[in-house]
Amino acid sequence: MKRFYLIGFTLLLAFDTLNLICFKFAGTHALPVEMSTAWLARVFSYPWIYGAIVGYIGAFLTWMSLLKHAPIGPAFAASHLEVVSVMALSWWVFAEQVTTTQVIGATAIVAGIVCLAFAEGGEGVANHVVPA
Repeated sequence: MKRFYLIGFTLLLAFDTLNLICFKFAGTHALPVEMSTAWLARVFSYPWIYGAIVGYIGAFLTWMSLLKHAPIGPAFAASHLEVVSVMALSWWVFAEQVTTTQVIGATAIVAGIVCLAFAEGGEGVANHVVPA
């Protein structure tokens, strides 16, 4: 089951990150933003929007599969790891500034997920112990 979680959450992270990075690329290439058919045509003329759609659908299907088996608390927390991955990729790909506050926040997200994973693991073991 650990392999299922590892693969599932890695896929979820990859799809969520793909979705958000592709939306950023699509939006950047379709500037200036305006409410017109010309703008929509620009958005859909770049492949990035289709990557975003694939990422969104992939994330949705992966999330639904994970929810069948994973405990909801750690699953919900782990589903927010894309905040960290997108921040790192935005710094690397788009040369966006990352502040100390953002790094502290990303560290807190990862630490919270690790704490929840350990707590859930401890509860799982405790629930399977048969009292003497």
